[in-house]
Amino acid sequence: MTEQRDNQVRSREYPDPHEMNKPVPPAVIAIVAGLLLWAVSYIVSTGRDDDPTLGDRRTVATLEGKVKGAVSTANGADLYAANCVACHQASGAGLAGAFPPLAGSEWVAGPDNILANILLHGITGRLTVRGATYNGAMPSFKDKFDDREIAAVLSHIRANFGNTAPQVSANVVQRERAASKARTTPWNGDDELAKLK
Repeated sequence: MTEQRDNQVRSREYPDPHEMNKPVPPAVIAIVAGLLLWAVSYIVSTGRDDDPTLGDRRTVATLEGKVKGAVSTANGADLYAANCVACHQASGAGLAGAFPPLAGSEWVAGPDNILANILLHGITGRLTVRGATYNGAMPSFKDKFDDREIAAVLSHIRANFGNTAPQVSANVVQRERAASKARTTPWNGDDELAKLK
């Protein structure tokens, strides 16, 4: 009786679905094959000797946003936030034992030509700031910033974090860049920077 009832139940159910030997419909295979054939023929038939004057005429400077002859709208606060905050902090207090403070720094308040050289070429070795000695490295920004951008960053740090030194002009940065253009290494801390006075 039970076996007969099981057979009746099974006979009312649909069989389990299966793909057998045709899992993808032939129409889909034909469409994919056609698209692949078209793509290959397009690549093969496309001319590789196109006139280069028809291409993109933008220069690297244009793509970086530095159009030759354009007036720089450098914002010292924005440049500081994007490039200096990681080490010198948003407060300008630096990190004790690692990165010197800009707040109250004698280098920041000192001669603008020395400060311009620090940003242009970077520093390595022993540097004394507010009586504390730091022995780290600061990168050069001469290839990253133009003269106006460096002047904007320097003017920003000289007018903030409790500092009250006058602004730095782009002419000072330009003069220092030209005077030290042969330099390829960072300044060696206190020893070399002191000679710039």
